[in-house]
Amino acid sequence: MVSMAEHTPAPGRAGGGRLAWAFVERQTNLWKRYWAWELVWLMYGVVNTLAITFIAKQVGNEGAASSINVSKLILFLLIGTLVWAYLSAVLDDISLVVTWERWEGTIEHTLMAPVPRALHLIGMSVFGVLHAVVRTLLIFAIAIPFFSIDFGGANWLTAAVVLAVGSLSIAGLAILAGVLPLLYPERGAQMSFMVQALVLLVSGVYYQVSVLPGWLQVFSYVSPATYILDGIRGGIIDGKSVTDTWRTLAALGVFGTVLIPLGIVTFMAAEQWAKRTGKLKRQG
Repeated sequence: MVSMAEHTPAPGRAGGGRLAWAFVERQTNLWKRYWAWELVWLMYGVVNTLAITFIAKQVGNEGAASSINVSKLILFLLIGTLVWAYLSAVLDDISLVVTWERWEGTIEHTLMAPVPRALHLIGMSVFGVLHAVVRTLLIFAIAIPFFSIDFGGANWLTAAVVLAVGSLSIAGLAILAGVLPLLYPERGAQMSFMVQALVLLVSGVYYQVSVLPGWLQVFSYVSPATYILDGIRGGIIDGKSVTDTWRTLAALGVFGTVLIPLGIVTFMAAEQWAKRTGKLKRQG
């Protein structure tokens, strides 16, 4: 009898990049099949962006702030909602890697296939980033006509660099969150959403971290999203250059260097445990 391993090209022969990209193509095809859900989440992102950012307009209409401060608040909230739309999309796509397999009934096939788990997770991470970029740009294009914003002093290069470096740390965090559905088939997906909620609370998405109670501010320092938001706002609102944000980039670099290997190693250990205990099944 010929084994599956004999039919499947070894990573060295097939090319690690090709194997990883295969998961990008597969997820792209899945999203094409579930295009209606993508439309729902796009609409949700647009409505959330508008609803939050209109708060700044309400502040201006009530005369609670000057027009200059209102413009800054609009930009502050707009960046926060857009960055969070991006981060939550990345966290969703990567942390639900096991949940996707259970939905499709392919978990045994995928996790038992002779494909290095690191390449599998890297492929899912690449898809998550690309998908999040497309969705966020669409939200931005739809929402921006509702507001009069001057981007004349924005440094888009700084924002792009911060987002690129920060995406590594968010991918690592998402892989760690993706361990939860492996360990807890019944409630792991819900637990991964709780991780997102905690990141949203402590990272200063809709407000400055300084307004949080002191004990909560401590957690903001260990959230990569805090540094991503600070760096992007610094580039777009204050016009900071890449060199001006080197501390933020250094912190994000450390997060990415630690979280990605830690996430992959932890996921592989959890996978072995799940296989030994019979957790690799479609339903909890």
